[in-house]
Formats: sequence, C-alpha cells, structure tokens
Amino acid sequence: MSQTTVPQPDAAAEVEGKPALVRGLSLLDAVLLLVGGIIGSSIFLTAKDIAGPLPHPALFLLVWVLGGVISLCGCFAFAELGSMFPDSGGQYVYLREAYGDLPAFLYGWMLFSVANGGTIAALSVASAAYLGNIIPAISQEHVVFAAVGVVVTRAHLFALASIAVVTWINVIGLRRGAILQNLATWAKFGAMAAFIILGFTIGKGDWHHFVAPAGTKLNLGLTPGQLVSAFGVALIAVFWAYDGWVYITWASGEVKDARRNVPRAMILGLLVVGLIYVTMNLAYVYALPLDEIAKHDTIAHAAAAALFSPTAAIWLSGLIALSCFGAMASNTLCGARVYFAMARDGVFFQRMAEVHPRWRTPAFSLIGQAVWGGVLTLSGRYDQLYTYVMFGMILSYMMTVIGVFVLRHKRPDIPRSYRCTGYPWLPAIYVLISGAWTLNMIITRPTQALAGTIIVLLGVPGYLYWKRSSKRQVEVE
Repeated sequence: MSQTTVPQPDAAAEVEGKPALVRGLSLLDAVLLLVGGIIGSSIFLTAKDIAGPLPHPALFLLVWVLGGVISLCGCFAFAELGSMFPDSGGQYVYLREAYGDLPAFLYGWMLFSVANGGTIAALSVASAAYLGNIIPAISQEHVVFAAVGVVVTRAHLFALASIAVVTWINVIGLRRGAILQNLATWAKFGAMAAFIILGFTIGKGDWHHFVAPAGTKLNLGLTPGQLVSAFGVALIAVFWAYDGWVYITWASGEVKDARRNVPRAMILGLLVVGLIYVTMNLAYVYALPLDEIAKHDTIAHAAAAALFSPTAAIWLSGLIALSCFGAMASNTLCGARVYFAMARDGVFFQRMAEVHPRWRTPAFSLIGQAVWGGVLTLSGRYDQLYTYVMFGMILSYMMTVIGVFVLRHKRPDIPRSYRCTGYPWLPAIYVLISGAWTLNMIITRPTQALAGTIIVLLGVPGYLYWKRSSKRQVEVE
C-alpha cells in the first residue's frame, strides 16, 4: 500500500464506477455512536473492583477522573490521526500508515477474531440475561441445548436474534443503523439521568457516605509505592469502563467532514462519558458506604435497592439491558468498517470489500461479523478470550499513539485540521502509562499475555495467504 498520498477510497470507488460508502453521519451521530459504544455494562459492575483497593471516598472518585484524563491523553493523539486519515478502518489505517501492512493486519485480525467479535457476543448475551430478570421467559435458567461443554439457553437464542436484527438494520442503510444507535443512546441517557436525579432528590441515601470513617487517612496508611500500586489495580477496571473511544475512528469513512468531526466527536464524547461515570459513582456512594460497595458485584442493583426499593432494583435490569444493547449496536456498525478496510487492502476475505449497490453499506463485512459473533455467542468462551487479548488491545493503543510521533517525522506534509493537544508531553504520558501497564501484565499475568500474543500471531498465515492471493489477482489484471 502506497504511503505517499492521503487515501481517498470513496472518490476512487466512484471514479471506477463501483458503489461507495456514504458520508451520512453528522457530528451528533458520531458523538452518540462513541458514547453509546463506550457505556455498556462496566459502569454498573466495576465499582467493587475499585472500592476494594481504594476504600476512601475521595480516592474512589479520583480514580474515575484520573482514568478519564489518561484516556483523554490517548484520545488527543488519535484525534490528530483521525484528522489526517478520514477513512474507514480508523486505527487499522493509522497503524498501516505508521508501521506497514502486517502490524495493521494483526490488529484487525485480533479485532475480528476476539476483541470486537467477543464484545458483540458478550454484550448481546448480557443484554438478554439482564432482560431475563424482568421477562423470565428468556432467562438464562432455561436451557435449550447442552452437549460437549456447550450450554445454550433462551438468553443465548435471544442474543443471536438481537445480533441478527441489529446487523440487518445496519445492512439496509447507514442512516437506519445510526437511528437505531441514537435511539438506544438517548434512551440510555434518559434512564441514567432519572436514576441519578431521583436518587439524589427522593432516594434514601446518606451524605455521610462521602466522609471517610474516623481514622482513615487519605493515603490509607500505605507507602507511596503501595498507593501507586493500589491505583494501578483500580485503574484496570476504570480503563475497561472507558474502553471504546476508538470506535468512531473505525467508521470515519462515513462521517461528514470527517477531518474536523472525527476529532471533535472523540474529545466531546469522552468528556461526556467521563461526566456520566463520575455522576453515576457519586450516586453509588450516596446510596452505600464504600465498605458495602466493595461487597457487591452488581453495584447498580444494590444502589437502587438502597435508594428506592428491591422492586426498583429489578427494573434497573432494564437499564442495563438497554445499555448493553446500545453498545452492541455501536460495535456492530463500527467494527464491520475495519474488516471492510482490510479486505479493500487485499488482506482479508475479498467479499468483505464489497459495498452493496443499493444500500451503500459494507453488507458482507457486517454479515461476516455477525456470523462469527454468533459462533462466539454459542461457544460461551468470549469473556475468557477477550481477557487474553486485552493485553494486545492496550499494546495497540500505545503503538497507535507512538504513531503520532512517527508520522510527524515521516509524513509532515499531510494536512492536520487538528493537532494533538499537549504534544509531545500528553501523548508521551499516555505511552509511559500504557507501557507500564503492559509490562506489569507480562510480569504479573504471563499466561494471559502469552495466550493473547499467540491469538494475534495465529493470523500471520492468513496474512501471507491473502497477500499472495492479492498479488496474483493484480498480476492477472
């Protein structure tokens, strides 16, 4: 792939007489797509993992702010890259332009095989499982099929149906997919706002929960090194909750005025998510003291029960189901664009490079993504696999941010409507923190790091095959 010009695939496709993707996403669509993709189930579940290592109200809330600031440092770098390459594929394209085809392919392979496919599977099953708390007929307790270690419940079947419906809506038009995503995100906003406002106005909380118990020091009686370690443990859960701010880059090729709107959407979206996360956690602390928060895996249910009633806690399952569904819809729309870009470069299934002549969407990429997401849903192994590749995902973020430095040197000629805020210091801080996290993962969890590396490297034979096939096709033509 030539690296001497800024890619303009849509224009090229039109000149060749082939159908091209349509730039139909506004700035508001892009912001909602990003926010809806980030806010899934994590904010309703992760408080326990933070209250444990940081049992002080100020530190508990500070780590959410800190996680947002660190993510924003990476986001600023991605925003510059988004202004340089307003093309479908996003992070895949940035890695390709900075390092070449193979590193970019391995990222895309990891995304398809586990990261995004597993996320779609996990979110669809989670949405069905939480909805099952309200509608028992689709509960996970109803087993439909069980053999060779695979257990299929009604929740799994509902999850498969939701993947199929969301995929079909996205296949028959970008605007239809965006409208579905927007409706889910606005409904999510409304439900979360109601929980927060009603919690503080009529909820049975206690402001004393924001005051640390007598004798509890701000440093928790830890040495500076131990306190940093405690923050590091808590940040694992926080980074998980903030993950997803790169989604809109994947669909850059369909954003109006992408050079300006993609950077704006990334920064605005992440700021909105940070505000929502902090206010949700304020509501949790108002509802329960930290020692109680540390005991509950599903903090949202426990907080709703404390603020309102056990009945309200059951209905909160509807909010979590909606949130997971919205995040799955965002993953579905955005993820398929990465495989479309890979196929267009000749390093993936060529059918996925086709744009539907009527609906102007990457229909086969969407369908292939849905099929694999369905396989992972039935396998029940998506959570474990995702844990393995989390190492690779953080590494890919770090390498992409480093790519800003690389491309400032290699490609100073490319127009940049947005230049990374705080360059070079803020992206350098992100690289140092993510690098330390990656190194800590290798040291403390070598098995998971090795498994993630193996999963990524399994894509190498496929890359070699597709490259040879692409080369032969060019020679024939």
